[in-house]
Amino acid sequence: MTDPVCVVPAGDRCGEGVVWSAAEQAVYWTDINRFLIHRYDPASKTTQNWIFDEPVTTLGLTDRPGTLIAALASKVILWKPETDSRTDFSVPEPNFPKARLNDGRPDPFGNLVVGSMFNNVAPDGSGVDITDNKAGGLYRVDDKGGVATIKSEIGITNTMCWDVARQRFYTGDTMKNEIWQFDYDPETGAVSNDRPWFSDFERGGPDGSQIDSEGHVWNCRYGGGCVVRVSPEGKVAGILDMPVSNITNCTFGGADLKTLYITTAQGGNGPLERLAGGLFAVRTEAPGLAENVFRLDR
Repeated sequence: MTDPVCVVPAGDRCGEGVVWSAAEQAVYWTDINRFLIHRYDPASKTTQNWIFDEPVTTLGLTDRPGTLIAALASKVILWKPETDSRTDFSVPEPNFPKARLNDGRPDPFGNLVVGSMFNNVAPDGSGVDITDNKAGGLYRVDDKGGVATIKSEIGITNTMCWDVARQRFYTGDTMKNEIWQFDYDPETGAVSNDRPWFSDFERGGPDGSQIDSEGHVWNCRYGGGCVVRVSPEGKVAGILDMPVSNITNCTFGGADLKTLYITTAQGGNGPLERLAGGLFAVRTEAPGLAENVFRLDR
């Protein structure tokens, strides 16, 4: 594994929602507090940016070429980067603006699983000093925009990934420093039987995650200055130290899916905090899995 390199010094206040587009060989990610979506082309080393009217918290691929699904603070939309077309699609969180959408990803079945948290972002993008350990929820959005509640009374919902066999789903609560494991039914997309899986790791709180082809979860640690690689049994298998403190999300990209792209947020006391809020890249030995896609055209 190589050392982390800042490939885009984006200066994000809170980088998030990173996704790899194999079709474009490009990385998309967001800055929640600046209401931005970025696109990085590794071949040309160029970055594009789009401005939104509210926080953009997560992104996902769809089965329609050129169309992404995006969670904003208040709703889920369909977005076409080439034309910047934006279409309202679903409103999973009923308690906005008290709570806002946060982390999410399409599941193997083709639904969008998205969580929420207490709304800590003001209309101008500044931070709000508020916490509520029961304001968040976990929702499943189907191809018609219908919403099912999976779990309620969560502080900050983070991590959305599924194991190699598509029989387990991982998500958690940053405030509880806990990631849960659910049983997952790939025939229906249903989850059940949640139980603690990885808890009380001493470096920061669990933020976003992705899974590799060996079944290890790479969990970003907000405030912990690292990404921890966790075995299927819930044990620490390795630690990737980062030069900044607030590590927010990651995904595998590149033609061989061996480049781990990592988003970060400002703040902290790491040795290179001037790069905090940048997009980092690391070469790994085990490849990741291809991104799931949201299925609009079943």
